[in-house]
Amino acid sequence: MKKITLLALLTVMASCKDVEDKIKEAAITAKTSTTMVEEEAAKTPLDSAAVEKAMQEYMTPGEMHKTLAMDNGVWEEDITMWMAPGAKPLKGKATVTSRMILGGRYQEMTHKGLFMGMPFEGICTLGYDNAAKKMVSSWVDNMGTGIMYMTGDYNGLSKTVEFKGEVTDPITKKVKPSRELFTMVDDNTRKMEMFDVMPDGKEYKSMEITMIRKK
Repeated sequence: MKKITLLALLTVMASCKDVEDKIKEAAITAKTSTTMVEEEAAKTPLDSAAVEKAMQEYMTPGEMHKTLAMDNGVWEEDITMWMAPGAKPLKGKATVTSRMILGGRYQEMTHKGLFMGMPFEGICTLGYDNAAKKMVSSWVDNMGTGIMYMTGDYNGLSKTVEFKGEVTDPITKKVKPSRELFTMVDDNTRKMEMFDVMPDGKEYKSMEITMIRKK
């Protein structure tokens, strides 16, 4: 009886090894096939005309860049900030100079003013990525050392852009989501709303800025 049991065990082990060998062989074959496809694709020359066309489309300012240029000029900002939901609002004011740079491909907005009794300065670079079909935004200021990068989609009906990104919380040192809603209220009014996230994950409006074009 023991001999029969041992024989059965050896048979099962041999069968398992056979299955394992077949799996390894299939994995090697698949890897080799993938490598061959990648090498063959690398050997295929790119169509120079197609490459030139794609790069030309990527670098040429379009309708969205014309929309950005509508903000050229000087704006007065009324800033309201909330440090937490229900907290007492903090007020500030700033002046913004907006201009298109690099051949009309990007909008540069320079903010200068006073906030919480301290000099405040920030720079926003806004653009439209022709390849990604997305609005792109970066922000730096003298009250931090990080760069906020966000992307969003323009809604032509509501004339809004909802930007989303991530920032590192200076208190917890953890990455958290950030969101901004930019609204073109009318030709001479813009509104920007920023939304922060509490430790429990709940979102609240942390800032609202009303921009009025200076005449």
